[in-house]
Amino acid sequence: MTEKPRGQEARVRPWMIDAVAGGGLALAIITVANAALPHRDRTPARPAPADVRPASAAPAQPRALIAFQTPAPGFPVISPFGLRKLPWEGSGRLHAGVDIAAPRGEPVLAAADGVVTRLAVDPGYGLFVEVRHPAGLVTRYGHLSAYRPEVRPGLAVRAGQALGSMGSTGSSTGSHLHFEIRDARDRPLNPEMFLGRSFAQASDLPLEAAARFPRGVRLAYVSNIPRSKREEMEARLQLASAPAPKPEAINAQPTPGADSAFEARGAAALDSGDMGWPGGADARPHARFSFGPTG
Repeated sequence: MTEKPRGQEARVRPWMIDAVAGGGLALAIITVANAALPHRDRTPARPAPADVRPASAAPAQPRALIAFQTPAPGFPVISPFGLRKLPWEGSGRLHAGVDIAAPRGEPVLAAADGVVTRLAVDPGYGLFVEVRHPAGLVTRYGHLSAYRPEVRPGLAVRAGQALGSMGSTGSSTGSHLHFEIRDARDRPLNPEMFLGRSFAQASDLPLEAAARFPRGVRLAYVSNIPRSKREEMEARLQLASAPAPKPEAINAQPTPGADSAFEARGAAALDSGDMGWPGGADARPHARFSFGPTG
């Protein structure tokens, strides 16, 4: 029983030896062949590090001292800055701002950053708001129909912030905004030289140029004349059409019962030639008197 397994074991061992030897030979051949191939780095390539350096920042622009925008965007200026004569005025006068026509209720905006200094009512401006800005500049917004509830003296406002609503209060011919800019000396300035522009420093402000205006008087045409102004015009027309008073007689007879002492002094002055007239450099009198007959 034991001899047969031993014979089988003897036959198996050479086969195993041959298999191991063949496997080793094949592995050696594969290793040599692989070594003969061109060398390739199988390590995965690492991505290039991202450039995390901050981009060079653009040079900072200097902040403007003051920048102006229109207080009623989208609406036209109907009456410019300068000398103007309205139909009820006897002569021209300076229109100290610009008039911007817009429907009642349209928002009126702050023209630049500043601080509200006044809310008031004036016979000419009607309801108006005043705002103070850098460099002593002041803007005024007149003929408003109402103020915004939050607007009050001391409130800091930004350009474009609503101050009130368009109206026709005060001396006004219709719904519009009267807008003024004044300098630290309270001189009215031409707003059209500021609106839509920004100024880096006070020396950039065109104060002297904006304070000048042409000497010609522009006749303003209006579609509506306020009742109070119509009354003024009618009174002026009546005065112009009234007949001129008759001139009094120069050598009028003295009033009966005139002071005899006065007549005596006058007669004495005539006799002496000293009328008591104030004399000029040429020793001539500056006035003349005429005495009527004494009867």
